[in-house]
Amino acid sequence: MAREQRKLAAIVAADVVGYSRLMGRDESGTLARLREHRKERLEPALARYGGRLVKLTGDGALIEFASAVDAVSAAIEFQQAVVEVNRDRVEAEQIVFRIGLHLGDLIVEGDDLYGDGVNIAARLQAEAPPGGIIVSRAVREAVDGRLKAKLNALGELALKNIERPVRAFRIEWQEVDWQRATAPEQPPGLPPPPVLALPDKPSIAVLPFTNMSGDVEQEYFVDGLVEDIITALSRFRSLFVIARNSSFTYKGKVVDIKQVSCELGVRYVLEGSVRKAGGRVRITGQLIESESGTHLWADRFDGPLEGVFDLQDQVTTSVVGVVSARVDRAEMTRALRKPVSNLDAYDSYLRGLAKWQERSREANEEALRLFYRAIELDPASPAPYAMAARCYNTRKVQGWVQDKEKEAAEARRLALKAATFGQDDERALASAGQTLAWLCKDYELGEVLVGQAVSLNPNSAFCWQMRAYVSLYLGQHEEAIEQITRVFRLNPIDPDIATSEAIMAYALVLMGRYDESLKWSAKALARNPHWLLGMRIAAIGHALAGNLEEARRLGTRMHQLDPGMRISNLREFLGYRRQEDVKLLIEGMRLAGLPE
Repeated sequence: MAREQRKLAAIVAADVVGYSRLMGRDESGTLARLREHRKERLEPALARYGGRLVKLTGDGALIEFASAVDAVSAAIEFQQAVVEVNRDRVEAEQIVFRIGLHLGDLIVEGDDLYGDGVNIAARLQAEAPPGGIIVSRAVREAVDGRLKAKLNALGELALKNIERPVRAFRIEWQEVDWQRATAPEQPPGLPPPPVLALPDKPSIAVLPFTNMSGDVEQEYFVDGLVEDIITALSRFRSLFVIARNSSFTYKGKVVDIKQVSCELGVRYVLEGSVRKAGGRVRITGQLIESESGTHLWADRFDGPLEGVFDLQDQVTTSVVGVVSARVDRAEMTRALRKPVSNLDAYDSYLRGLAKWQERSREANEEALRLFYRAIELDPASPAPYAMAARCYNTRKVQGWVQDKEKEAAEARRLALKAATFGQDDERALASAGQTLAWLCKDYELGEVLVGQAVSLNPNSAFCWQMRAYVSLYLGQHEEAIEQITRVFRLNPIDPDIATSEAIMAYALVLMGRYDESLKWSAKALARNPHWLLGMRIAAIGHALAGNLEEARRLGTRMHQLDPGMRISNLREFLGYRRQEDVKLLIEGMRLAGLPE
């Protein structure tokens, strides 16, 4: 049996005063200020005095020093730095620490430390006053007369779970004797660490979440949550996701987001925390754009402890759906900032995507031009083919078609190209499948492609949205409702959520649930009052529900936007396989006043 490894070291335990109260009042702000203290005040003190951060313990830290003098020096310097910062902050924004120190024999296990020495430091920390430092007699004997500080005796303290009383001392110091120091500069002659080039698609790292509960038994849950998020994000072929082994090298460390970005070569970083209290678990997450430090998204999830694994699944699903959509939006914004003369295939595609979402005729034409430009620059990329095909979809929906047969043939060509080049690209397959099912009425191939897309990435809200579209065309109304419900869960803040609301409205109308349908069509129209797809289902819903006045008002508006639409050509326009569905929709449009 191997001999137990031990070492003599000065151990420092630090903790936040009233942490639960602070988190309850301002969770996001407290976490941000806590990270700031660790980065700007704790890390420089450790670098100056040779301390090693053993681990973060929720709202505190455990640190080791080879020298008791260095340990006390770093503790004083840190506490003074915190006091100086708090002078400029209102009381509600102040974070105050307690610190305990002990010098003793410790058990070494990997990078971690155990034993009475650690326990004594932690218990002394609990006895310290806010902003104060308490040390054991062993530390006092090692530092007495060697520092500009006084050690006031507190007598023998009975500490929780420590068998014998511990003689303790409170440290006092004068601010003029201690000046805040900064971290050492890079030694001369050493090259800077390499900066990895960013991939040619959105790149993200998921850092280990912080276990804020202080319960080591929850570490498995926290790590498992992060691993599930990494795995789920990796299914998005449009994302470059750093592997778990690389992300977890930052576990237990105070990190700088820009440094992580450089070291891992990513543009986005997802971080978070887990806290257990009172039989409940709270999980927070935030997505950061590393170059600017901008927080793109932040949210929290709460649930009972007994349902912890269900909560884990919920958090994974929600975070992945929202994060992927937020990254898409951030990438589009980034592309729009670039000069038009400096666009490559990917930036042309992103600009086209942003234009397509505007839904105006001019924006759709510009989007189509940009997608064709992306195809020209990168003929093997499936995404531009798929989105160019969807531009022809939009033209038909909005009544902008100029040559029906020619445009349908071109949309089919583009969709088949997207499917050919995009066998592992769920978004391209989903877009191609929806186009083929609706615009080309190739229901069988369309259903196969959207099914492949969902199988490739069951966490993609977009794939489920396209799957619901095709279910609607096939007459699978209950399935469409289930699929759209999944979309709302995956991405409740989707900028294209009106499409899902309209699909829900169509499915409910075709099931005879007219009043329910009107609630969803109203939401879709509120987001885009000039969108014909939403306007049509709203008019049909009102007509079939007996609200003829409102139905005819909408019918008049539709005729103004699309004068060529008639009852006589509506059957060709509607992309539904079941004749009873087509007849019901035509009846609704006739009641709404659409000309014969």
